[in-house]
Amino acid sequence: MTASAYRYIGRSFRLTQGEEGAALRHERLLLWRQQPTVTRLERPTRLDRARAVGWRAKGGFVLVRVRTRRGGQRKRAIIAGRRPKHKGILRMTLQKSIQRISEERAQKHYPNLEVLNSYWVGEDGKQKFFEVILVDPVHPEIVSDPRLNWITDPTHKGRVFRGLTRAGKEGRGLRWSGKGTERFRPSRARNRRPYRRTQRKVIP
Repeated sequence: MTASAYRYIGRSFRLTQGEEGAALRHERLLLWRQQPTVTRLERPTRLDRARAVGWRAKGGFVLVRVRTRRGGQRKRAIIAGRRPKHKGILRMTLQKSIQRISEERAQKHYPNLEVLNSYWVGEDGKQKFFEVILVDPVHPEIVSDPRLNWITDPTHKGRVFRGLTRAGKEGRGLRWSGKGTERFRPSRARNRRPYRRTQRKVIP
């Protein structure tokens, strides 16, 4: 069976993550660190991954690279004597992933667009880099495409802030099903609310 071109593209990108591509990776990250936090791109760094999550080389699509810090939550150390384990500043992991934070920053930078999806492109000791795909919901090519015009509906406005992207659904636990996920749907917040049983009115 012949491998597709996207498989070779993905294989070549993975080679840059090993020892063979260390020089190219360091040169690339050095350039990315000097650029603004949200940088608009002409073409994706990982064409295979961009195509897989919805990017198309047509009008109405905007691709940006977002730089976000990595690691857990930053909290100030307290002065009172206490064990580091009980200080409440170590192992404080946010419930929202770094990828979701990157998508929201891209959305705030381009408020007239809608975030479609995103994918990882690199990281160093302090920061992570994601490429975010945005779509213009009023662009003629998007409106006329039957596979993409669903995003023009007003119900999808601000979808990234409601956890409707791929990274958002993964953070909400909606990419798993079966035993152990009974309280994930429709949402975790809804399952935390107490159940109120309504009394039926008896008609005499």
